[in-house]
Amino acid sequence: MSHRLYIETVGCQMNMLDSEMVVADLRKRGYELTSDVKAADTILYNTCSVRAHAEDKVYSALGTLKLMKKRNPEKIIGVMGCMAQKDQQIIFNRAPYVDFIVGPGQLQQVPDLIDCARQGEEQQMAVGLGRRDGSNDEIKRTHETFDPLRDPTMRPTPYQAYLRIQIGCDKFCTYCVVPNTRGPEQGRDPQQIVEEAKVLAEQGCLEITLLGQTVNSYSHTDADGNRTRMSDLLKLLHEVDGIKRIKFVTNYPRDMKKELLETIRDLPKVSPYLHVPLQHGSNEMLKRMRRGYTVEQYREMMYLIWDTLPNASVSSDFIVGFCGETDDEFQTCVDSVREFRFKNSFIFKYSEREGTKAAGMLIDDVPYKVKQERNNELLAVQNEISEAENIKFIGHAVDVLVEGPSKKADKLEQDGPLKQMVGRTHCDRIVVFDGNERQAGQILPVSIYETTPFTLFGAMVTQETGPEVYAL
Repeated sequence: MSHRLYIETVGCQMNMLDSEMVVADLRKRGYELTSDVKAADTILYNTCSVRAHAEDKVYSALGTLKLMKKRNPEKIIGVMGCMAQKDQQIIFNRAPYVDFIVGPGQLQQVPDLIDCARQGEEQQMAVGLGRRDGSNDEIKRTHETFDPLRDPTMRPTPYQAYLRIQIGCDKFCTYCVVPNTRGPEQGRDPQQIVEEAKVLAEQGCLEITLLGQTVNSYSHTDADGNRTRMSDLLKLLHEVDGIKRIKFVTNYPRDMKKELLETIRDLPKVSPYLHVPLQHGSNEMLKRMRRGYTVEQYREMMYLIWDTLPNASVSSDFIVGFCGETDDEFQTCVDSVREFRFKNSFIFKYSEREGTKAAGMLIDDVPYKVKQERNNELLAVQNEISEAENIKFIGHAVDVLVEGPSKKADKLEQDGPLKQMVGRTHCDRIVVFDGNERQAGQILPVSIYETTPFTLFGAMVTQETGPEVYAL
């Protein structure tokens, strides 16, 4: 008997990859995906705990299932991911009709947990971080993970895929819940990573994005004492036939070394795109956040990037309204965006998370209205910078990995066979142009004639249009 599965994913790329692997595992056992939650006999929520809004969204969704479960008690409801690891019994207390919860390190147990629930067993809980006695210094490296089970239908496009190279985090920034939900930092075996990349290439994937909480800190030491670092891993992956582009997120500033930058420079497949969160422009705030570097050290890193990779695009994260942030301290964030001219920045209003150092030691004293105003101001400055940087591409051609029709394509009334297509450059800029669906999955030259802060607009380069000056 086949089962119908509904899965909803909240949060980061890690969660998207986790969901893909869970679905691949369940497909092997006869499950079929459905987008209709009412038609499903198995309902899974893959959750995020980074911000309160993400958790509220899941609890709200669970609330809508109460009546459904009452009318159809045979439906199986599972909560997996970071919120499951963090809240544990709280989820059962708030939604007692949930059948099981499972942390991000135990996701391969999902099929068995579903079977147990279907057989009428009581609520199940599978969680764990691999840390002993709550100590951050003494770490048990036993985090469970998947073999490379992949499902192309779960990806944003058939040509791009995420590939996890690192699990967990040991940085313990005061605002961050990740070490408490994903466990200790561990680099996966490089040969396992390479074999998974080959699987992706065989499935038609052209671009892989390597995932890790601090991905450039990647390190793996085998039984013989041989160490593989991020630069070594990139060289191994560069040799995988079929893979055309390699990206990686998220980077930690202190571990952005010259050797890694030179490796990126020397390997054509590796994209000159670096997401390196600064988080704040004030040394006092960085210290309060326990980020482990100063603005001066971040500046040195940026100069190293510019010297080694002059055409690189760098993006960042910022938290506004963190505990005790003054107007003057916020202004340092504005100054930093203007100085470093990031391609884009992801800007977040501070959200206190239970279990973090900040929640236990610092006071969340910046009013929400002030957080919102600072968020909007910093975003406006970043958009101004992004637009100015994008304008530089006008008159140049870029190589675009065509992802498919744009979200607006079906709404546009376009004469003839042309359709608005969308793709990304090697440096991760979004490009929109008129083309056709057969071009999806190709890397094509597009000449840029217009820009916004978020998008480049262009036209296909043909023999008639002649040679162009190329840009990343």
